[in-house]
Amino acid sequence: MTASTTTPDSPADLTDALKQYFGYDSFRPGQRQIVAAALAGRDQLVVMPTGGGKSLCFQLPALLQPGLVIVVSPLIALMHDQVTALKANGIAATYLNSSLEFEQIRRRERAVQAGQVKLLYVAPERLLSEGFLRFLDDLAADNRLVSFAIDEAHCVSEWGHDFRPDYRQLGGLRDRYPGLPFMALTATATERVRQDIIMQLRLREPHCHVASFNRHNLYYEVREKRGDRQAYNELLALLEQNQGATIIYRFSRKRVEQLTEKLTTDGFEALPYHAGLPAATRTEHQERFIRDDARIIVATIAFGMGINKPDVRLVVHYDLPRSLESYYQESGRAGRDSDPAHCLLFFGSGDIRNIQYLIDQKSDPDEQRIASQQLRQVTDYAEGTNCRRQIQLGYFGEAFPGGCDNCDNCRYPKPLEDWTIAAQKFLSCVARVRERFGTAHIINILRGSKERQVLERRHHELSTYNIGRDRSVNEWRLLARTLLHQGLVSETNDGYRVLKLNAYSWEILRKQRQVMVAVPQQQAVVTAQPDELSAEERELFDRLRDLRKSLAQEQGVPPYVIFHDANLREMAARRPQTDAQFMAISGVGNRKREQYGEPFMDMIRDFCTERGLEADRSTPAPPPHQRASDRLPSTTAKQTLALYRRGLSPSEIATERGYRRATIMTHLAELLSKGEDIDLDDLIEPARRQEIEAAIAHLDYPKHLSAVFQYLDGRFTYEEIRLVYAAPPPSSTRRRK
Repeated sequence: MTASTTTPDSPADLTDALKQYFGYDSFRPGQRQIVAAALAGRDQLVVMPTGGGKSLCFQLPALLQPGLVIVVSPLIALMHDQVTALKANGIAATYLNSSLEFEQIRRRERAVQAGQVKLLYVAPERLLSEGFLRFLDDLAADNRLVSFAIDEAHCVSEWGHDFRPDYRQLGGLRDRYPGLPFMALTATATERVRQDIIMQLRLREPHCHVASFNRHNLYYEVREKRGDRQAYNELLALLEQNQGATIIYRFSRKRVEQLTEKLTTDGFEALPYHAGLPAATRTEHQERFIRDDARIIVATIAFGMGINKPDVRLVVHYDLPRSLESYYQESGRAGRDSDPAHCLLFFGSGDIRNIQYLIDQKSDPDEQRIASQQLRQVTDYAEGTNCRRQIQLGYFGEAFPGGCDNCDNCRYPKPLEDWTIAAQKFLSCVARVRERFGTAHIINILRGSKERQVLERRHHELSTYNIGRDRSVNEWRLLARTLLHQGLVSETNDGYRVLKLNAYSWEILRKQRQVMVAVPQQQAVVTAQPDELSAEERELFDRLRDLRKSLAQEQGVPPYVIFHDANLREMAARRPQTDAQFMAISGVGNRKREQYGEPFMDMIRDFCTERGLEADRSTPAPPPHQRASDRLPSTTAKQTLALYRRGLSPSEIATERGYRRATIMTHLAELLSKGEDIDLDDLIEPARRQEIEAAIAHLDYPKHLSAVFQYLDGRFTYEEIRLVYAAPPPSSTRRRK
């Protein structure tokens, strides 16, 4: 597919382009403005949560402008996934990285030079090499470079959760290519990290879009880990209840192997993933998980970043993560397709000791201080009684009132108690030490501690000394967490964690605001979320998933490249049976309709016939007498026919047209059904053809290909069955039901 080189003039034009290339009927919040700013040549900083649609923000502008967009990406898996998905939509994209042989790299570079590529993905290490920069210089001299998109831009900042030194050097591109716009994109960035990104990449008056960090579809839960046996039994129950793809994070390689072995022994399809495995094994396990050949992967944090698997239904942190930002990023692997997903964190005091031990091994005192603060923040989250979202979003500077009804604390709220007087004592003490100390020191003063630091600073002489001896240390910690999570007191984020009073603090001190604290009780048992599909729809959904996996295996792509679970769920609910109805499904554009419309609608028709169900009524169905065979071949099939008549093979036609071979085979089947002169022996072995013909005859030429596919036990592809079914029958007559 050749992308348009004419910039759209109106919002309607952008929406049409969105549907054409990606199959979506409307933009997500902020996307239209970002695309428009990109087309206007502005620098941008885009912060969108995982699954929020970041990639489309630079992919769509690339298709609407002449030239090449360079996409900087840190991981091979991320590049591969995005390029595979783009190619599935007929979009010219490629990548250059260390997984390729020299000749493959040269071939791709020649394609770029010939103007055959719209998006080129590269790692920062390759991008900044002198040889590759000279390659870009040549493109820039011919005005063929459009812009740079810096994905995972938090890697630029030392304050980000995944700092990479090579990213720090990307700012030099501004000097080399001063006329090109830059778009920096990330899923997680605090205000400090955002400012650092702008400074390091030298963005000029950037258009900044910071989307809400709220992932509405994720259910957050924390459970106490009282022992490994208890946690493991609860995990087993959850895995039995949740049959979707699952990621389980563990603290170390040894723990990954131990848990994987246990799960495998108990009959679960689980694979390990950690840096100690050979690279080939890691790649194999990752691919098996992505392609739905294994449901569970047990991993260290080495797994996950850039893995574009949208249908993960469960993410379990079996051990405590090292920071709240890491937890948000890792748990965000769940539900990228916007369908409901579950994020569970097991929390035990032993985890704190393990992480603190690693922190103590750091040689840099500043690194130690910051890491210790991050550990306290994630511990506060785990022990917190406030809305989980309120705590998470507050970390990123986003105000959230709480009451999300999609976390354990909101769905099973703890009893509220009025702790206003205690809060006044606490905040008064913060004021009297002139806002120079953290929670632990304030509690020591309130409880009358004789710690050396209290006495040396003469804080035992303060009026707040020993006025809080009626409450335990844990109760004061609970109050401090509540004040922080509700935004009633502030805290520095430089590793020292010093408490600061804010406007709300003074309202409490002036008796203008009440403080209610949720007091922990016996842990509630969380029940499963109800399935939004009916039993009948669920059965059709499962059949469509099986078909998707079969097609994905044939084409060598992950199943989600064909359709997301959300797309299949919509198909199961609406049951489209015409092209117009199929195109109305979100995520279905022209390319997806051409490639996959027929097999999926065959499956749906077969199911409806079996169950006596009606079709989707959202668009008028054609009259019963109107058959596909009564119509002329489609325009795209005619183009394939012209190349076929020139003697090109299906693979050569696919290369010539920029389509997959499977799409060309669908065109040839259509041409056969219209009586065009196609030699079937060129397309399928005679012995296999005869076996399919026998099955079709035995089934008395059924309406739907799925009946033949099932009769032959899946030994033949839909592609082969479709060709034989479309060809003239071996006898002079052919009946159709």
